[in-house]
Amino acid sequence: MKKESPVIWLTGMSGSGKSTLASKVKSWADNAEYSISIIDGDSVRDSNKKKLGFNMVDVRTNNIRIASRCREDRAKFDLIVVPVISPYEEVRIEVRDSLKPGFHLVYLKTDVDSLKERDTKGLYAASDRGEINDLIGYSKINPYDEPCNAELVISTSNTVSLNDSFDVLLGYIKQNL
Repeated sequence: MKKESPVIWLTGMSGSGKSTLASKVKSWADNAEYSISIIDGDSVRDSNKKKLGFNMVDVRTNNIRIASRCREDRAKFDLIVVPVISPYEEVRIEVRDSLKPGFHLVYLKTDVDSLKERDTKGLYAASDRGEINDLIGYSKINPYDEPCNAELVISTSNTVSLNDSFDVLLGYIKQNL
């Protein structure tokens, strides 16, 4: 029988902690001797010849490429974690359908003030200066659809510690491995 590893699809706006939590899950998995694949949305976007933008068509293309990588990796790893903005409900439903069973949508919910405060990539500041007009979930022209069917919602606002958010995610992963 073919192995179908769980896919933990971390969605949330830029700066919500997706990559940070994925990194912590990788450290835990390495210590627990679970094989893990982290498929980062930005890495997949940057690895292709055709540069993709952030409109719905390009975001869908990137998410479908990521889902394809997940299918390829499922037999090789115990766990796959995907930190990706994945802003459109319609695309997340398509990805879920292509990866079920074993697809787990985890929404990292963060308030805009916390996102602007951490702004590690400087995107919110650039948007406020008018240098970026399509920042997903922040600009009027490029919304972020909050998930309607997430298996887990984790607050990653500045009022919640990183360790608390990680503990919630890890507890969920342990239940579903």
